[in-house]
Amino acid sequence: MNAISRDDPGFTTLLMGNEAIARGVLEAGAKVACAYPGTPSSEIIDRLAKAADEFNMYVEWSVNEKVAMEIASAASFAGVRAVAAMKQNGVNVVLDFLSNAAYTGVNAGLVLVVGDDPGALSSSNEQDSRQVAKILDLPLLEPATFQEAKDMTKWAFEVSEAVSNVCIVRGVTRIMHARGNVTLGELPDLHPKAKYDTSKVYAPPPGAASKSHALLHENLKKLRDLYETSPFNWYVGPENPELLIVACGSGWVYSREAVKLLSAEKAVGILKLGATWPLPEKLVSKHLLRVAKVLVVEEVDAFLEGNLKELAATLAPGRTWTFFGKESGHISPCGENNVDIALNAIASVLGLDRPAREPEFERACNEIASRFVLTRELQFCAGCPHRATYWAIKQALLLDGRDGVVTGDIGCYSMGQMPTGFMQMKTSHGMGSGVGVASGLGKLKQFDFTQPVLSVCGDSTFFHAAVPALLNSVHNGSDYVVLLLDNAGTAMTGFQPHPGMGRDAMGRPTAAVSVESVCNAFNIPVAVADPYDVEGARAAILDVLKKGAGPRMLIFRRECALIRASKKDPLFKVRVNPERCLGDACGCNRYCTRVFKCPGLMWDRGAKKAAIDQAICSGCGVCACVCPQSAIEREAYESGR
Repeated sequence: MNAISRDDPGFTTLLMGNEAIARGVLEAGAKVACAYPGTPSSEIIDRLAKAADEFNMYVEWSVNEKVAMEIASAASFAGVRAVAAMKQNGVNVVLDFLSNAAYTGVNAGLVLVVGDDPGALSSSNEQDSRQVAKILDLPLLEPATFQEAKDMTKWAFEVSEAVSNVCIVRGVTRIMHARGNVTLGELPDLHPKAKYDTSKVYAPPPGAASKSHALLHENLKKLRDLYETSPFNWYVGPENPELLIVACGSGWVYSREAVKLLSAEKAVGILKLGATWPLPEKLVSKHLLRVAKVLVVEEVDAFLEGNLKELAATLAPGRTWTFFGKESGHISPCGENNVDIALNAIASVLGLDRPAREPEFERACNEIASRFVLTRELQFCAGCPHRATYWAIKQALLLDGRDGVVTGDIGCYSMGQMPTGFMQMKTSHGMGSGVGVASGLGKLKQFDFTQPVLSVCGDSTFFHAAVPALLNSVHNGSDYVVLLLDNAGTAMTGFQPHPGMGRDAMGRPTAAVSVESVCNAFNIPVAVADPYDVEGARAAILDVLKKGAGPRMLIFRRECALIRASKKDPLFKVRVNPERCLGDACGCNRYCTRVFKCPGLMWDRGAKKAAIDQAICSGCGVCACVCPQSAIEREAYESGR
């Protein structure tokens, strides 16, 4: 049973933050949900897709975040509540549409859920999406608990309809990917009929954008009044505390625990804000006027801190406050916060001794860590076709001898810039940017640029953002090669479908769009290679590098090793022949485990030879091409190729 579908109001269950958000969408009666997968937000749409038939919903994995927001907006225009979800990087993609949608307004409730990633745990950056709410004059909500993740999401649709505009709900990794108790509410039995009222126009009036902008500022006044009584804002502590903590999101959880650990409940008050933009000025002013010291605990930017300072500057002429937070250095200006950071900040401001571990305990912890905790670098999974592809790239560029450049972007293959990808990828920015950068490098011949250019791009990324750059390069005659790494899914975020896979978010069959057909429409020559065929892959790269000018594409097609492993379909039985492996006497300096270092390869300390970890090995057989002594042997299964 889908945990978010349970029709049992008052029942308390354990939910992931993203599941709680999905439940909030159901309790709000929303019927359309769209997203492009991106950690930490992916599970929202995944869970809603599983509940779609039961609740007569339309759920979609869109080709990118901008399209997801456009689909959700269309539903809103036609009177159906809708949600779009994405990670912080996706906000950059949606911004063009969103900045105009803010001016046009919406009809039925429309919520944008953004999953920010403090510390960039699974992202290329840790940008703070809250700034967008302020820039675009849109309402912002920030859940601090799993219960709030559900309740606040439901309320967000009401906020959206109160001002006829998009409402942003901002979560962070430690809320969205952790689990906690959530008490379920009622599931409405709604059957909305979509109809677009053609008397309404959702477009900024030509030459009258300033009027729409003025309306946004009127909305901010309405929102401030609404937020004054929000159930997601509250204060706990003495009437006149020595220190006021203003916290939002995960910062409230850390602050509450830190105050308790310091036994500082009589000296410290905590103003918890869930409705953070626009600020509920009356509520905030009431508490600011009772203190002289304010500590702001938030992730990532000093967003709330800056807004509080702006309010304080106009609150009481001649009155001064001392603010502590990111700008003072008491709260980390980057990365994740934690209880220790909050505890140290409070102790520093109040001059308290923070509780410390006994020195003996600290030494014991460090000793155990040094002896038993292994340092593990990020690397491709055992049998990952991307490792084989980068191996072929490395060998081909060495043989080519012209110091080729490999550009790339976001995905599992972004690890091509690390040892696991033999440090071949040299650029990584937004999705599809590898193709765009390669297109730029491919136009530099008039400046004596002679290096060959290869762009690595994933199959999902191709549809998301690479097509415009590819089309641009055709139009402008750029000279480079796209290496499309087709592993049959959006592997980095959980194997969500994309337009090339022939099924939608709800598992229904759809028309598959082949990369070859897109390239054929652009008159781009296409070849296909198997990354597991190392010699063939290397030869294919060398061949496409020599073929003429203009953009060319070489598709490396092998499904993700995790998908293949789930099917229990290994290609080869792989073993190390102990008679052939010479160990340290070989002269290769453990080439297989030191350089190629697939997790399925290991060093047998007892035998002092290489070995195969059969529990990890996926049976791809690529490592057999690496050993200079041909000591790694493979035997094909009947079910293999």
